[in-house]
Amino acid sequence: MNAAGVDVPSGATALDAVRVWDAGAAADVEGGRRLITDSRGLPLDGSAAMAAGSIIRLVAKRDRPSADDSSE
Repeated sequence: MNAAGVDVPSGATALDAVRVWDAGAAADVEGGRRLITDSRGLPLDGSAAMAAGSIIRLVAKRDRPSADDSSE
């Protein structure tokens, strides 16, 4: 988890792993302020099952303007 290993029980989710690492960070994920990503930086759902050796990271969520928001 962001360069720190955590141990979670079998059947734990990505959000469970974040919660073990830092409860405040888990609250940020639940509140939509942070995203969980896999080792490649691709978004990972919080309900994704963890396996031995899983690598996840947290990133700040940055809202991108939609096509309707573009200025002309």
